[in-house]
Amino acid sequence: MTNSSPATRLHLPLTWLGLAPFALFVTLFLVLPTMHIVIGAFQTRDGSFTLQNIIDLNSGTIPSSYWISIKISAASAALGSIIGFGMAVAVVFGAVPRWVRSPLMTFSGVASNFAGVPLAFAFLATFGPVGLVTVLLRQNFGIVLQRDLGFNILSFWGLTVTYLFFQIPLMILIITPALEGLRREWREAAQVLGASTLQYWRMVALPILFPSLLGTFALLFANAFGAVATAIALTGSSLNIVPIQLFAQIRGDVLGNPNLGYAMAFGMIVVTAVANVVYIWLRIRAERWLK
Repeated sequence: MTNSSPATRLHLPLTWLGLAPFALFVTLFLVLPTMHIVIGAFQTRDGSFTLQNIIDLNSGTIPSSYWISIKISAASAALGSIIGFGMAVAVVFGAVPRWVRSPLMTFSGVASNFAGVPLAFAFLATFGPVGLVTVLLRQNFGIVLQRDLGFNILSFWGLTVTYLFFQIPLMILIITPALEGLRREWREAAQVLGASTLQYWRMVALPILFPSLLGTFALLFANAFGAVATAIALTGSSLNIVPIQLFAQIRGDVLGNPNLGYAMAFGMIVVTAVANVVYIWLRIRAERWLK
């Protein structure tokens, strides 16, 4: 029986050493904060266990704030999925030059992570009361966005349109590999059997892409539902959504209840976790189809 050398005995731990920074980052900035929120949701101010914070989620304006947040997330996810899918189809199957495709994918990677105060400022400078587009339409065409079109940047549709800035690029990034996975043989077989382009998409391509589309919608929903900084920076307290209600509870004044804020954050974690689980499950099914 031969003894393994010291280099062999150290080989397995050293292969995992590269994951140490990632594991440390996840623990410090994801696991521990999440555990702190979950524990705080079931505590009183003095640290004792209680379920009252969870019960209070059904009181006051909290249920309506969740419902508005869900509607905004669903609307932005639906519009982002439709527009992003159309753009991705044009990039993959259309006559788009390569010098256009590469910058578009690069921009999508940057824009999908552009949020918070800079995004809110950009849209206020564009569609706000004295924004560039607002002033141009009023001076050149006599169109007042709020009066004639009923559009207000500090409203439901205003926040939804703002979210589209990062929802559409995220959809393009995720759905493009799925579109590239559609085999040329499937389309050729459909054409040989007499199927038109519309029939191919309706009866072959879309059924195969359906898990990817539905999973990406779930991911976009979770992405919008968890967007906190953009909503607060853009609407302040003018729109009753969960992030603003949460900020009111944890900002530290006498009227706030930090533990109720933890409970609201716990509710947001549950909603986004469910959406992400749906996305992961559907993505696994989609990858199985495309193999």
